[in-house]
Amino acid sequence: MAALHRTGLLDTPPEQAYEDLVRLAADLVGVPMAAVHLVAEDRQWGKAEVGLGTRDIPRDIAFCPTTMLEPDGLVVPDATKDPRFANNPLVTGGPGIRFYAGVPLMSEGLPIGALCVIDTVPHEAGLDERQRFALRALAAQVSSQIALRRALAERDRVTAERDRADALRRQTLDSATDFAIISADLGRKITGWNVGAVNILGWAEAEMLGQPADLIFTPEDQTAEVPELERRRAVRDGRASDERWHLRKDGTCFWASGEMMLLRDEDGAHTGYLKVLRDRTEQHLAGEALEALNERYRLAQRATRDAIWDWNLQTNGVRWNEALQEAYGWAPGQVEPTGDWWIAQIHPEDRARVDRSIHAVIDGNGTSWSEEYRFRRADGTYAPVLDRGYVMRAGTGRPLRMIGAMLDLSGMRTAEAALRVSEERSRSILENVDAAFAIVQVKFDANDEPVDYRFVEANAGFERQAGVDLRGKWVTEFAPDLERFWFETYGHVAKTGERANFESYAEAFERWFDVRAVRVGNPAERTIAIIFNDVTARRGAEERLRASEALARANVERVQLALAAGAIIGTWHWDLPTDRFTVDEAFAHTFGLDPALGREGIPLAGIVATVHPDDQAGLAAAINEVIARGGAYAHQYRVQRADGRYYWIEANGRVDHATDGTPLSFPGVVLDVEERRAIEAERDRVTAELRALTETLEQRVAARTADLVLAEEQLRQSQKMEAVGQLTGGLAHDFNNLLTGIIGALELLGTRIAQGRMKDVDRYVTAAQGAAKRAAALTHRLLAFSRQQTLDPRPTDVNRLVSGMEELIRRTTGPAIEVEVVGTAGLWPTLVDPNQLENALLNLCINARDAMPGGGRLTVETANTWLNDRSARERDMEPGQYVAISVTDTGTGMSPDVIARAFDPFFTTKPLGQGTGLGLSMIYGFARQSGGQVRIYSELDQGTTMRVYLPRYYGTADVAEDLPSLDGAPRAEAGQTVLVVDDEPTVRMLVMEVLEELGYAAIEAGDGASGLTVLQSDAQIDLLVTDVGLPGGMNGRQMADAARVTRPELKVLFITGYAENAVVGNGHLEPGMHVLTKPFAMEALASRIKELIGSATA
Repeated sequence: MAALHRTGLLDTPPEQAYEDLVRLAADLVGVPMAAVHLVAEDRQWGKAEVGLGTRDIPRDIAFCPTTMLEPDGLVVPDATKDPRFANNPLVTGGPGIRFYAGVPLMSEGLPIGALCVIDTVPHEAGLDERQRFALRALAAQVSSQIALRRALAERDRVTAERDRADALRRQTLDSATDFAIISADLGRKITGWNVGAVNILGWAEAEMLGQPADLIFTPEDQTAEVPELERRRAVRDGRASDERWHLRKDGTCFWASGEMMLLRDEDGAHTGYLKVLRDRTEQHLAGEALEALNERYRLAQRATRDAIWDWNLQTNGVRWNEALQEAYGWAPGQVEPTGDWWIAQIHPEDRARVDRSIHAVIDGNGTSWSEEYRFRRADGTYAPVLDRGYVMRAGTGRPLRMIGAMLDLSGMRTAEAALRVSEERSRSILENVDAAFAIVQVKFDANDEPVDYRFVEANAGFERQAGVDLRGKWVTEFAPDLERFWFETYGHVAKTGERANFESYAEAFERWFDVRAVRVGNPAERTIAIIFNDVTARRGAEERLRASEALARANVERVQLALAAGAIIGTWHWDLPTDRFTVDEAFAHTFGLDPALGREGIPLAGIVATVHPDDQAGLAAAINEVIARGGAYAHQYRVQRADGRYYWIEANGRVDHATDGTPLSFPGVVLDVEERRAIEAERDRVTAELRALTETLEQRVAARTADLVLAEEQLRQSQKMEAVGQLTGGLAHDFNNLLTGIIGALELLGTRIAQGRMKDVDRYVTAAQGAAKRAAALTHRLLAFSRQQTLDPRPTDVNRLVSGMEELIRRTTGPAIEVEVVGTAGLWPTLVDPNQLENALLNLCINARDAMPGGGRLTVETANTWLNDRSARERDMEPGQYVAISVTDTGTGMSPDVIARAFDPFFTTKPLGQGTGLGLSMIYGFARQSGGQVRIYSELDQGTTMRVYLPRYYGTADVAEDLPSLDGAPRAEAGQTVLVVDDEPTVRMLVMEVLEELGYAAIEAGDGASGLTVLQSDAQIDLLVTDVGLPGGMNGRQMADAARVTRPELKVLFITGYAENAVVGNGHLEPGMHVLTKPFAMEALASRIKELIGSATA
């Protein structure tokens, strides 16, 4: 399991390399199913599969764990005969495994899964040597892919760590802004220049890279070869210190203390120099550089919280600064000034490690030391510290002193703990806030255009608002029709780093979102953080507010109009917190109130008392409602004026609320609407009179409408007859030619028989049959156009049908057309008339050939297709699963106007005489009648794809069988009787002779009434064979339905040249009823009769 998890493959998205290897394995062995399976603790998971349709299988029923125990692979010719698998649910149930072969997949020398091939039929011979070799080779390829993936991941990890270390080193150098840190190669060409060097020396990094390091020395020092002497001293001693004047970019000089050190690679080889400078101009100019330095050192000791120590390695004496007491509580009298005392205060668990590491630097010619450990405080507790030291040596390399500083990390550790708490708090907040938060990675195509994005992280709020857990998923997996706007917006943020803040409607979620997006992490990773809120409710509230404001504006306009017309009675203002109600002078006079009292404020009860008793309850409800919700107010009611009469008025106003929802004020106006109400009453009276007149008018309109509907129906019939006329004109010539061939061949046949010349008889029979079959084909095309041809749907394997037609298509299209047939493995069956499907496919191929007069490529392809609600709606289909047959050419293509008319009857782009224009309309009628659809995808000069969609059939496809000849047709059993009803004597005679030839007892009738008489008698009738169109007022379907009243199990075979909707139920028959379309071969009739009688007696 550890080896599997280290691959990082489990539950990863599909990858094309593995999918290709799986398909190749299936093709090499010749099976419909293959997979790359990885075996985890509790399940078998498919990294890639074809034909299986599932990726997760419980481990206890999986085959792969057994395969992993077989180094050379496992072959199960027939799982039902293998005791290990015979009762396995994968064998006894779906997918019904019979044959299985697998080879273990290895990682780090351990099996982690298997490459397997599967079939639902047994392979008794197992695998031949070529197949075994190929399967092992492909398994080795998969294992190599897994190893390569792990190696690349490890390489990326190491590279990332190295890049982070380089960045950290660079940040460290750049953070030392008070120090000029310069690196140079062995030739003293500058290779590094930190921010401190820019600040102190004035040159930018880009100006100095590759320049001689001597440029920072004064001309006098350069002449005296001071840079070279310093370099030699550094090579000799390991470092070289100096204090001297140096040169800035602007030509000014500054006094700097500097040190040059050697740079070495991992192997210790000398690779260059590192020079560190610090501006000491002020100290130098003060003339007391050493004293100033000591003073600053003492001040630094007092200012810092670091415990600074000076260890004399010769005497083992140690001196500490005041911080040892301040930070750790050790008073000077408690401290022994020795290295032994210092080591004794280190935590026992850390002591040996620290002692080893510090002496490794001292004894190993090192200079710098650093270590973290626990140091005991005076109160006995331990403080986590970071201790750093620098070893000072004599010219011979002998260690003399070690100076260092001990930093108390307690505060830092506390801060780190606080940071962890803060991070956990932030994470908790993100998980519990209503706002949705997600980290997404944007995917770009080869043209750097955003095409998808994956949800790397998402909080619970995101899942609540989206309604689905999207972590680790690509957005197109659940919203394939998501608007392009989202990809472009997020892609722009990921590429440019510009923030985005917008509101947009997501049709896939049917909601409004307020979205904020910002790029995070490495820009190359194209990752952004998104925070969004569902603002659908707010948008609705805003819409309602806009409506309310529009109402308020309308009220203002009404007030303005009323002012202009003198309709305003007066105004009021109600201060809701104090309940002070004031009115203007006009209001007071109208209602008989004292104007002075109106200005000071009057009780609202005094105003309500003037309202008509019947209107007081409604007024109170309206006032309470507007105070509760705020906004505009309008209400009509009756009031008693000073003259004692009641008048209709309308009160208009608005209630304003504070930010906390407290009602504040209620100003408004009162309008006189008495006259308007009178006008409205008059309008209602006139409306009632008009309504009475309208009722009789509607009766007259209804009569005229009925006449119009009848006229339209007559027009449609006229148009249909015109279409039939066009069809007759287009096909009459062909029918005359075919009839001439049939009549001539039959006449010559009769002459030769009369003459006794039997030698050439077969030639004339063949000629007559050929002409008759071509006439039948034209009839089929006519019926498909009119959608009156009855389909004979059967469960059909479309791959087998297309494969069987491949040679015919190649011969029909000619040598200039390259034909390619691509059949999808595991294609679903479909319920369709196979003969009509063959005709439709051949017609499409002929059209494709005609679109490529100079030659080209024709591709026939099958596929399983699932259409969701939106996709089905665009294609005028029901959602669900379909089998798609596509015919694609590289020809001239179609313009949009041609595509729009392509399915119209008689529409053709071919020259006169080369097409009737019925081909595509026939195919369209066939597809729709079969529950499917036809779609065209084409552009001028870019070729055309014609795609036929047929519904998936949930069952097994029929296996095509050749019709037996009449001589070999199955014979009747004793006592089997067939009733033949047909008004055409010739047809009746032929059917009777076929039945007698096969040994059936046959009864004949010339019309529906005669046939029904026989059927209602006591005669044994095993099968009714009848024409649909019969004379005498009773057709074949009516006769069959009447007969089934007394013979409910009666089998019926309709023989017909067409089928009316009223007879066969819009192209679909009742159980036990079948159709054989005229013309038909006698052997086909014989086979169908035997099939129906056999099913009846079974």
